[in-house]
Amino acid sequence: MQSQAKKYNNIKLTIGIAEAVISFIMLFLFIRLGLSNDLEILIRKFFANDYITLIAYVLILGAASAIIFSPVNFYTGYYLEHKYNLSNQTFWKWIWEGLKSSLVGAVIGLPLLLLFFFVIRSFNVMWWLPFGVLMFVVSVLLAQIVPIVILPIFYKITPVENENLKLRIVDLGKNAGMKVENVFKLNMSKNTKKANAAFTGLGKTKRILLGDTFLDNYTEDEIETVIAHELGHYKNKHIIKNIAIGTISSFLTFFLIAQLHKLSLDWFGFSNITQIASLPLLVLWGGIIGLLLTPITNAISRKFEHEADRYAVTSTDKKEVFIKTLEKLTEQNLGDRELHPFIEWFFYSHPSINNRTKWLRSLN
Repeated sequence: MQSQAKKYNNIKLTIGIAEAVISFIMLFLFIRLGLSNDLEILIRKFFANDYITLIAYVLILGAASAIIFSPVNFYTGYYLEHKYNLSNQTFWKWIWEGLKSSLVGAVIGLPLLLLFFFVIRSFNVMWWLPFGVLMFVVSVLLAQIVPIVILPIFYKITPVENENLKLRIVDLGKNAGMKVENVFKLNMSKNTKKANAAFTGLGKTKRILLGDTFLDNYTEDEIETVIAHELGHYKNKHIIKNIAIGTISSFLTFFLIAQLHKLSLDWFGFSNITQIASLPLLVLWGGIIGLLLTPITNAISRKFEHEADRYAVTSTDKKEVFIKTLEKLTEQNLGDRELHPFIEWFFYSHPSINNRTKWLRSLN
């Protein structure tokens, strides 16, 4: 089983890295060879309005990218999941879920794109400051509406019927200082054999979500330890800390992108930062900065995971049950038990299961 998990994860990681590198090179050449400028000129033959031109430009690039990478997306999203017996989707259901994701992304992304273009035209090189504020507000709003608006588009969400389990979760919430009112089941099994549980939402939309693949395969004790882990994030204020870290990193990233974008305009033959053909430069610089920040944010995330694990053990006094549950989840989700230290350090937001259980057993 572990050899299968190792192959599965290595294939996904290799393809993910290759796809990112190829995307970066293609986008660089698209800008450097003047194709971005040619596309903008072509679109302006049909549309005079800058905002409509921008939408057309982005939709054409998005469609081209979807076509170019469709074989890779099919292999990783459909074929590979079926090959390793992790998916319950038919081909057409996979297509339908992908279309829904694209539509939801467009509904959210296009207005943000237009707002960004308005901001960069209004504030020029200082666009990073108002846009950073805007993205903070949007992220808070999305955190509130995702559980009640977006998730139901993809999953059927119903209250958990096991009253004893709900009472145990409510008690866990009280011990963590949180009033738990909403414990829901979502039908993950329509898509996958993997199992998961999560704490999501903000304010009145806070809720605990349990996949049916999790509820159907784990005992109440096992479920309790996982929920305790999720509540450990709340108890240790990881949600607030992540918002603060995310906000600071967003402002820093936007600031650096703005400066690098302006400095690199001449290199690629652009005249000003509001030129539509120059906007892919933002993506290039954002990719480089994001790559540099990845090991830092992942290190922080792994630290938070250890803290939540400690809380799960101390609040339930079920260390061995929790370890057993993590082992079962790793096996069910075909996780890689032992990662190369560099791979774990750079790419993973959670500790490998071997490092995680070793750390848990070292707790007194």
